[in-house]
Amino acid sequence: MKFGLFVPQGWRHDLVGIDPAQHWGVMAGLARRADGIEGWTSIWVYDHFHPVPRPTEEGVHEAWSLMAAFAGVTGRVRLGQMCTCMSYREPTYLAKVAATVDAISEGRLEMGIGAGWYEHEWRAYGYGFPSAGERLARLREGVEIMRQMWTTGRATLGGEHYQVDGAMCFPQPLQGTAQPGSQANGIPMWIAGGGEKKTLRIAAEYADYTNFDGTPEGFTAKSDILRGHCDDIGRDFATIVRSANYNVVIGRDEKEVADRIGWIRDHYTNAGLPEAVVDETVRSFETGPLVGTPEQIVERLRDLEQRGMTYAITYFVEQAYDLSGVELFEREVMPELGDAEQHGHLWHLLRGE
Repeated sequence: MKFGLFVPQGWRHDLVGIDPAQHWGVMAGLARRADGIEGWTSIWVYDHFHPVPRPTEEGVHEAWSLMAAFAGVTGRVRLGQMCTCMSYREPTYLAKVAATVDAISEGRLEMGIGAGWYEHEWRAYGYGFPSAGERLARLREGVEIMRQMWTTGRATLGGEHYQVDGAMCFPQPLQGTAQPGSQANGIPMWIAGGGEKKTLRIAAEYADYTNFDGTPEGFTAKSDILRGHCDDIGRDFATIVRSANYNVVIGRDEKEVADRIGWIRDHYTNAGLPEAVVDETVRSFETGPLVGTPEQIVERLRDLEQRGMTYAITYFVEQAYDLSGVELFEREVMPELGDAEQHGHLWHLLRGE
């Protein structure tokens, strides 16, 4: 199993209380730390402008600016967004930005892409809020444009929502046709979302990776639907890596898990969120699959791996303030899954051997 790590950027109120002048130092330090631990395959941010679970004036840093910045301060981990909203940037422009970040990172970029959902943010930024059908149609057209630009250097499409005529992208991304023997599709495409009729169909057509419901039952159900779409278009289902996002609340014992849940409640309360919103947010952490002791989390991940979830993107809400949960996960969960040789090296690295 591969592991990705979200770096706090403020979107989930995960930089509250830290001087904005220190935000980049915190984010860069956590990115460099992950870069030095081989168990982390990738680091991630969210593509959003207003915080959740309720918009506030707390700082949120823009995803693609962070992609370029992380590319300059890391040298090994792959860099992703979960996920870029197609309608926030024209796909031609987005393809060009991504190709530039791929060059800066020397071929380490992942492209997470989705239709978008955060209505408050859409309307506040002047994007309107079109129907789900229109947002998904934009996603399909935009993905086609980006794929053309990355693999041929040009894109032409007379779509309903996007019309481009010979849009050029040179140099092409380092990943893909620009590198002999590398992936033919250009920058790896992560199609995020579990919409059964349209999103998963788009994923079957274009995705190198998917990212949807991470609960055991939900993951299995979405996987079965994705398989059906692959069968319909004649694609090998096994060529798509299936991933999911997880809030991790980990403790050495039940008391430590409860203490961490208590910290989460205090943190969101201190952020000034209404009590009902805090309650709902805490429940979302409490009920996730990756809540418990290392042994419990390993057991759940093994079950998910058996269901085909081979890439876990993890989020630790306390990471900017306290690394003990991340360290426990690295020390006692990651070495139990995946490549034995790699994790044996990780085991010794974490102990300074």
